Amino acid sequence: MRVLLVEDNSSLVRAFRQGLEEEGFAVDVATDGEEADVKARTTGYDVVVLDIMLPKVDGLTLLKRWRTDGIKTHVLLLTARGTVSDKVTGLDTGADDYLTKPVDFDELCARVRALIRRGHQQKDPVLRCYDMEIDTAARTVRRAGQVIHLTPREYALLEFLAFHRGKVVTRSMIWEHLYDEYDENTSNVVDVYIRYLRNKIDKGFDPALILTRWGEGYMLRGDDDPPAPPAAKKG
Repeated sequence: MRVLLVEDNSSLVRAFRQGLEEEGFAVDVATDGEEADVKARTTGYDVVVLDIMLPKVDGLTLLKRWRTDGIKTHVLLLTARGTVSDKVTGLDTGADDYLTKPVDFDELCARVRALIRRGHQQKDPVLRCYDMEIDTAARTVRRAGQVIHLTPREYALLEFLAFHRGKVVTRSMIWEHLYDEYDENTSNVVDVYIRYLRNKIDKGFDPALILTRWGEGYMLRGDDDPPAPPAAKKG
């Protein structure tokens, strides 16, 4: 999933970006309010982590503008000001969540994951598809009770497919949500990672869960997509 980190403290930017990327997130960075405004309006982020005290345009002003203009991206506010009135102001301005500095990184990740689930109307941290379970909190995958070991990028792709289960996602959708502005891969890397996933998720299991919709994209099998009938035996 793709996150916009808006923070002007360079040491925090380095730490948060590295940590979020290690957790499998694609991370774009903005270090002032004007840059954040441009990026938030031109890219479909899953979550914006927004510091309040920013150069050029402060976080609360940004947030108010976004909500007024109909930008519904989930926003997690970061601030050194942690009084109840500060939190109330932030939430009433349109924030979805609020963290006070110094921030515990594990809590930050947990809150970002929770906002992503909320964005997909998914309260249960465990996503299920036939005999596969994806624990979005622990970032673990099992199929038929067997642990499936995935790289962070493979996991991010599977989770994205699972959040859209039963619906086709195009290559461009996958690219926009799983790769950040600094990534130099070409778009065909999506097909490569789909192949990697199939070798781990579908190989040796039945039915196949990752489906191709030719000319459209890929999807994770939904309840209305029954397994293909077995091939007829040759007489």
